[in-house]
Amino acid sequence: MQVARNTVVTLDYSVTDLAGELVDAGQEPLIYLHGGYDDIFPLIEEAVQGKRIGESVTVSMQPDDAFGEYDATLVQVEPRDKFPRDLQVGMQFEGFADEEDDDEDVLVYRVTEIADDTVILDANHPLAGMALVFTCTVTNVRPATAEEIRHGHIHEEFDDDD
Repeated sequence: MQVARNTVVTLDYSVTDLAGELVDAGQEPLIYLHGGYDDIFPLIEEAVQGKRIGESVTVSMQPDDAFGEYDATLVQVEPRDKFPRDLQVGMQFEGFADEEDDDEDVLVYRVTEIADDTVILDANHPLAGMALVFTCTVTNVRPATAEEIRHGHIHEEFDDDD
């Protein structure tokens, strides 16, 4: 079976930066509904269109094609006393970019630095601003169910041994 609209595709993948440094080893396969459902980056979806199990592709993506440009306005410095005592770099918190405007979407901020009296929070994706190379191999393709197509996403994972 070929990758086509309304198929569920399983990819084994890895992601590197342009220098070849590994940024995501793809520990778990990526499983998505193919066909413009925004379940995967459009350039990757375009590259695997028509591929069969066992075929591989490599896609180079600029920041705008992947996780976007780094946005310095999504970095906030907050007083240390606003956070729990056991705060650690890497912890995540939800918040708004502008506390006065609660109509905005909720952002997820990562703690990137802790000083004596301040905490640096960053709502950018960790890979924002990076050009990336996505290498993947199609390991399974199956027809999507009517329910998956109606909802626009997969509902269950499946074994590659099916």
